[in-house]
Amino acid sequence: MRLFPPPNFFALSVAETAFVNLPRLSPRLYLPLLSSCASQGCLGDRIGHHRFAVMGTLDVQRNKVNFSSGRTFLSSFRNGLKETLLPDDPFRYLKGKSACSVAWGYLKYFVPILEWAPRYTFAKFRFDLLAGITIASVAIPQGISYARLANLPPIIGLYSSFIPPLIYAVFGSSTNLAVGTVAGASLFMGSIIGTVVPATADPQLYTHLFFTAAFFTGVIEAALGIFRLGILVDFLSRSTITGFMGGTAVIVIMQQFKGFLGLKHFTTKTDVVSAVRALLANRNQWRWESAALGLCFFGFLLFCKHLVGPLNKGLNPVSITDLKFQSNYIGTLLKASLISAFLALSEGIAVGRSLGMLKNEQIDGNKEMIAFGLMNIVGSCFSCYLTTGPFSKSAVNYHAGCRTSMSNVVMSICMMLVLLFLAPLFKYTPLVALSAIIAVAMIGLIEYEEAYRLFKVDKFDFLICMSAFFGVIFYSMTAGLLISVCLAVVRSLLYIARPSTCKLGGIEGTEMYCDVEQYPNSYVHPDILILNLGSPIYYANAGYLKERILRWVEEEENTKKKDADLQYVILDMG
Repeated sequence: MRLFPPPNFFALSVAETAFVNLPRLSPRLYLPLLSSCASQGCLGDRIGHHRFAVMGTLDVQRNKVNFSSGRTFLSSFRNGLKETLLPDDPFRYLKGKSACSVAWGYLKYFVPILEWAPRYTFAKFRFDLLAGITIASVAIPQGISYARLANLPPIIGLYSSFIPPLIYAVFGSSTNLAVGTVAGASLFMGSIIGTVVPATADPQLYTHLFFTAAFFTGVIEAALGIFRLGILVDFLSRSTITGFMGGTAVIVIMQQFKGFLGLKHFTTKTDVVSAVRALLANRNQWRWESAALGLCFFGFLLFCKHLVGPLNKGLNPVSITDLKFQSNYIGTLLKASLISAFLALSEGIAVGRSLGMLKNEQIDGNKEMIAFGLMNIVGSCFSCYLTTGPFSKSAVNYHAGCRTSMSNVVMSICMMLVLLFLAPLFKYTPLVALSAIIAVAMIGLIEYEEAYRLFKVDKFDFLICMSAFFGVIFYSMTAGLLISVCLAVVRSLLYIARPSTCKLGGIEGTEMYCDVEQYPNSYVHPDILILNLGSPIYYANAGYLKERILRWVEEEENTKKKDADLQYVILDMG
């Protein structure tokens, strides 16, 4: 970037740094114009009639803004709405095609299996077959364990790994995602629904409310995807998810002391304080056998007397008539469903995108929302509770060499065979073994290295992470999540309303201008002040930027000699 200021030019930039032809005055006099124009959102319009000389060329170029072909309000609104809801413009390839081609294109967009199935080969199936069998071997113990974590019959966990993966294989866009239940959502929904109907008081009603909550969750997820509101999930930042999952892992591990110690009674609350109190209050029920068996895997069959219980053979029973829409349950179910929907979407989409980047695949978050919504809506009608894309199972699917979402179909077929022929054999699975499975899986969710990286890179992100972590373990999962999200929103608003500004200086031998604090050897022009603004100017930050620029000008004038007055202020808004 070279500086060739024409005489008597005051510098201002809209799209890129430029010189505006204004009379020579003190730089202070132009700041009210800057603030007034920015506060009304029309900075470009106000200065459009002046002559511009764009930096970066030896010749002075004078260009005028064309106002003759202005767009109407409806045109501007339509274009803005399109950029907001359809930033990728997925239907741009359908322009100029026949009606049948357009209809087929829309259908392939919303049903991705129509896109990849015609090109599917036996070579890909070999990889998907191996991956499907592998994730099915993981789905069986995890399904039983997470169902027990939610105080549901263990067979429900197996049901939830049969129907939903089939739906996702048709509507999902990720080739790596493996569908199943997750520990965090299982524990969260159990803690919310248990406040209305305890699992021990009416197990059948409790189970039916889980199906209803899964239905509402699916409706919310599908609505978010249909209306292209995936931007809402982006407010669950990486730091929020890290802290929330770490805190959830801690409280899930605390809940497993019931199985490790052989307790018959335990608290339904999820915070650590309540769990510790329950452990101490029921210390007369502690069984050293169960504790020893939990630590010594090879000896657990000799001492453990609690088993899972009967698992009946057969496929998922239809449960659409079991959904409960009574007014005394709706409020609690909507609360559980709304938060669970965001949790499930954030984890599932994040996992899909993370694994997709390893294969250079683009994942459409809105299509994933629709797929998650449909599989939960359909699943709730066939005795399934909330499912999403768990990280552990999806990572196994990826490393097993999956090529398409056909691996989910293979897993479903394996689960169908288990339900038809092998389910009763899991009756003799010890509860302490399930507790050990859950505890080991949860340890992997506590990302110590990620938390340390956040601490080194950005202290505010680390604060967001820790607020979610401690909020979950000391109060509740809902509170921890909301506190973290609120801090993340505040942080975003601070970036916009209080943008950073820095003074720029030239780098010797180059055309670059950089922050003088980061590059102390850079040179500055004696009568020119170049400032970089960290945000566009509009009403929320116009006043702040005005005051901050005035302070820069004042500091610059105080440090200069009397014969070197400040003549120009350049705002770099590139």
